[in-house]
Amino acid sequence: MNLPRTTEKPLATDVDVALIGGGIMSATLGALLSVLEPSWRIGIYERLDEVAQESSSPWNNAGTGHAALCELNYTPERKDGSVDISKAVKINEQFQTSREFWNHLLTAGLMEGTDFINVTPHMTFVRGEKNVDYLRRRWETLREHPLFEDLEFTDDRAVIAEWAPLLTTGRDADEPVAATRAAAGTDVDFGALTRKLIDLQVRQGADLHTNHEVTGLKKLRDGRWRLSLRDRTWNAETRGRTVTARFVFVGAGGGALPLLQAAGIKEIRGYGGFPISGEFLRTSNPDVVAEHNAKVYGKAEVGAPPMSVPHLDTRVVDGQSYLMFGPYAGFSPKYLKKGKYLGLITSLRAHNLFSMLGAGLKNLDLTQYLVGQVAAAPETKFYELQKFMPTAKPGDWEKITAGQRVQVIKWVKGKGGVLEFGTEVIAAQDGSIAGLLGASPGASTAVSAMLGVLERCFADRYDGWRPQLATMMPSLAGEGSSIADDAAALARTERVAAR
Repeated sequence: MNLPRTTEKPLATDVDVALIGGGIMSATLGALLSVLEPSWRIGIYERLDEVAQESSSPWNNAGTGHAALCELNYTPERKDGSVDISKAVKINEQFQTSREFWNHLLTAGLMEGTDFINVTPHMTFVRGEKNVDYLRRRWETLREHPLFEDLEFTDDRAVIAEWAPLLTTGRDADEPVAATRAAAGTDVDFGALTRKLIDLQVRQGADLHTNHEVTGLKKLRDGRWRLSLRDRTWNAETRGRTVTARFVFVGAGGGALPLLQAAGIKEIRGYGGFPISGEFLRTSNPDVVAEHNAKVYGKAEVGAPPMSVPHLDTRVVDGQSYLMFGPYAGFSPKYLKKGKYLGLITSLRAHNLFSMLGAGLKNLDLTQYLVGQVAAAPETKFYELQKFMPTAKPGDWEKITAGQRVQVIKWVKGKGGVLEFGTEVIAAQDGSIAGLLGASPGASTAVSAMLGVLERCFADRYDGWRPQLATMMPSLAGEGSSIADDAAALARTERVAAR
């Protein structure tokens, strides 16, 4: 269900909570607060004419329910040859927390429809003896943990052909290959989910204002924040509008960094961001789509950022199935796909310039990789798909532009400027404002990230919320059923719903 472009309510001059940006992070935090504090007034301000149009849009991300089932960058190999699964376990637990919350909203009647999530096996596919050996050791380590005990491994080409025929058809019979499969993986339409979560808030009284861009943030003497807004509709009045809020969350994707800088909080000092755009190849050819039902991740090229790990994915958007391959890295100075071209330039400050330069000098291989991706000919890019799917034909595939990602760069004492892969919450010391920077695994771990915001920014209330949160997400109680048990139960529910 599509939301109205704006609520019928006039723009409130004072709210308890202001959510900047209509993406999955703001939607998740607002949904949590709507349940925990139904009397609070929430204002949602989105600069575009609809919510979920940037990184949360289904065609601006891969839709992978990131649970570390197939992503090799979450299970690095140590120098002694062992495989470190600690990050994989953490991300899987965070995704299960998200699923618990979504399941609670569905069973409580606060959200309708499971069409945003579909059971789609998660696979890893590698080529070459060295990679086959690593994948086997990764599987042997992961399967000892209850969250990964159902993970399957094979180096039998016939079994891989049963799991995903497009990976083996036309491939050199002498090439060593191997794959793992988690049958209970998921494909998530985060755009549809975002709309459902915001619809929940609007039904409970939240004010949604699309076409409203926050242009300034100022801390008032009484502790509140004053937001300066610009109405972007073509016939809007030119005079500025303002809203005051007791708490502000900046969930504006790539636009979060400049807004947190505008707020002037000291915690944002030293942070910078490097924008990375991306492209995917997509096919809707029913004959091709019918041959593949999985999200298959490979191994990243040397120097490639984690968000550029190649994968061949089943996608379900608005009830139709597609295949998508990528991503291919690109460059744009914009921080948002529909943002300003001067985004990168205007974010430079004296306090983050050395962070940016230092990180750049330490990651010349990444720079070289990005330049190579931007300069690559279409034939070269298509060959990357054929490494996964030897029978791929150019006429079946079209190029689409993905969402804009901003690679977080920060200053670390003793290390200088470093790249920060993943997501990071930045909050003022007094808890009156917070924002989220970074990309993957992002949307999949939104609930855990927003629980962190609640704990940091509402420390005086969080203990009182714990019993209700544990009811919504039993794994938070730390007793009774485990996260693994909850995940298995939810997976069984999803399989039934998918029939």
